[in-house]
Amino acid sequence: MKHAGCELCGSDGGMLVLSNDRLRVVLVDDADFPGFARVIWNDHVREMTELDAGSRHCLMQAVFAVESAQRETLAPAKINLASLGNVTPHLHWHVIPRFIDDSHFPQPVWGTRQRTPAAGIIDARRAQVDRLRWRIAETVARIARP
Repeated sequence: MKHAGCELCGSDGGMLVLSNDRLRVVLVDDADFPGFARVIWNDHVREMTELDAGSRHCLMQAVFAVESAQRETLAPAKINLASLGNVTPHLHWHVIPRFIDDSHFPQPVWGTRQRTPAAGIIDARRAQVDRLRWRIAETVARIARP
């Protein structure tokens, strides 16, 4: 089911890493947060409780797989998980690797900027994104089969 005017129904929502009949995983093009991913339910639903138990389980297993891939590949200080949907009411989870030297830490990525990280640090993290993309695709494909 697609909904007219919904940003996540009308586009991938980022750089597509993996897609199947149920969900897709994308990387968000955010200069401050390399490795920022979204797990997006393909059908237009607003809330987790609109999914049956099996679908909820599948979605959360995909979120956890993305988190694991980020931890293995990027070694962040923390992973932030968020499902807000206030601006885009289409079920999706943000999976965001955080580092103590990132631009907003310890604030949320949508909070107040705390610093400008050294360019070399961000560049080094960006260099790991291809490896992360491969790891996410491999990990999520194993658990998120339709």
